[in-house]
Amino acid sequence: MTNDLVLQVGIALLLVAFAAILAGKLKFSIIPFLIIVGMLVGSHAPKIGFIDLRFVDSDEIIDFLGRVGILFLLFYLGLEFSVKKLMKSGKSIVTGGSIYIGINFVLGLLYGWMTGFPLLETFIIAGITSVSSSAIVAKVLVDLKRTVNKETELILGIVMFEDIFLAVYLSIMSGLVLGKSQSIGEMLVSILMSLVYILLFFVVARKGIGLLNKLLDIRSNEIFIIIVFALLFFIAGISEKIHVAEAIGALLLGLVFAETDQSDRLEKMVVPFRDFFGALFFFSFGLSIDPTKLGGAVWLAIGAVVLSIIGNFFAGMLVGRKTGLSYKASNNIGLTIVSRGEFSIILANMAIAGNLMEVIKPFSALYVLLLAIFGPLLTKKSNTIYSFFDRWFHWTQKDKEAKTARKTA
Repeated sequence: MTNDLVLQVGIALLLVAFAAILAGKLKFSIIPFLIIVGMLVGSHAPKIGFIDLRFVDSDEIIDFLGRVGILFLLFYLGLEFSVKKLMKSGKSIVTGGSIYIGINFVLGLLYGWMTGFPLLETFIIAGITSVSSSAIVAKVLVDLKRTVNKETELILGIVMFEDIFLAVYLSIMSGLVLGKSQSIGEMLVSILMSLVYILLFFVVARKGIGLLNKLLDIRSNEIFIIIVFALLFFIAGISEKIHVAEAIGALLLGLVFAETDQSDRLEKMVVPFRDFFGALFFFSFGLSIDPTKLGGAVWLAIGAVVLSIIGNFFAGMLVGRKTGLSYKASNNIGLTIVSRGEFSIILANMAIAGNLMEVIKPFSALYVLLLAIFGPLLTKKSNTIYSFFDRWFHWTQKDKEAKTARKTA
C-alpha cells in the first residue's frame, strides 16, 4: 500500500510537471492547465497496469498537499505587504468589501430566482457566486508581478473582508440547510472572535516587532525555516478552529513577518515551496471535479459566469472609484478577483449534504472551472480591456484632469 501511495503521488507530480511545461510553451497561466489535467484523471479514469490514474489511495494526501499550497500562496502574498499599509486603507477596505459583496450577492440572488430555484438553493447559489478564490487571486498577483500595484492593497483587503462574510454566511447556511441551528448570540460571539483574532495580528505587528526580530535573528537557515513553517502551520490550524479560514491565518502571519528585518530572507526561501505546493492545490482541485457529471449544468453555469464577469467588472470600477483609485486601477480590481474557488465548492457540498437539488454540485464545479480559466486570462488582458473602454469613456484623460485639479487646489 505504501509503495502504491508513493507511486501515485509520483504520477500526480509528473502530471503537474506536464501541465507546467505545456503552460510555459503556450505562455499562458498555469492555473487552468493544472485544473484540467486534474479533471482528466481521478475516479473516472482508467488503471493501466501499475499506473493507477484514479488516485484512490492517494487522493487524501494530494488534497492535503493542495491545502499546504494555499497556505504558502497566501503567506507569501502577506510577505509582499505589511500590516501598516493595510491599516492605512482600513476605511477603504470596509467600503470596498461591502460594495463588492453586496453587488455580487444580489446578482446571485437574482440569478437563482430567475432560473427557477427554490429559496434555499437560491441562497446557496448567491453564496457560490459572491466570494472570490484567495488562492487563485494570490497566484495571479504574484505571477503577473502586480503586488506593487496601488490597487493590490485594496484587493487583499477585500479578500480578508470576504473571509469575515464567509464565516457569517457559512454559520447561517449551516443552520438553514443542515439543521445545525445557531442562536443569534452564538453567531455574534463567533463573528466577534474572528474579528478579535484578526485584530490581534495587527496589534502584534505594531507592538511586538522588536521581540519578533530577536526571535527570528537565527543564522542557521535550517533552524530558521523550521521555526517559521512550524508557526505557519500552527497559526493556520488555530485559525480553522475559531472559524477563520486557514488561508487567511497564513496571510495574517505573512503580513506580520513583512514588518520584521527577516522579510526579504523569508520571501526568497518561501518561493520554491509556494510554486511547488501551489501547483498541487490547483491539480487537487481539478481532481475533485468529475467531468462526466457536468453536462446538465452547462448552460446554467455559463449564464452565471457571464453575469459574474459583468458584475465583478462593475463592482471593481465602483469600489475603486469610491475609494479614490484611478480608472485603470479600478478596472484591474474587478478583473483580478473574478475567479471563484474553494468557498464555492464548500457551499455546494453543504447543499448536497442537506439534500438540496443535485444540479448544484455540477453547476458549482463548472462555474468555478470556467472562472478559474477566464479569471487569470482577464487579469492578464486587463490593460487591453482598459484600452478598449478608454476609447469610449476617455478614462485616462479624466484621471489626468483630476490629478491636475488636485495639484492646483
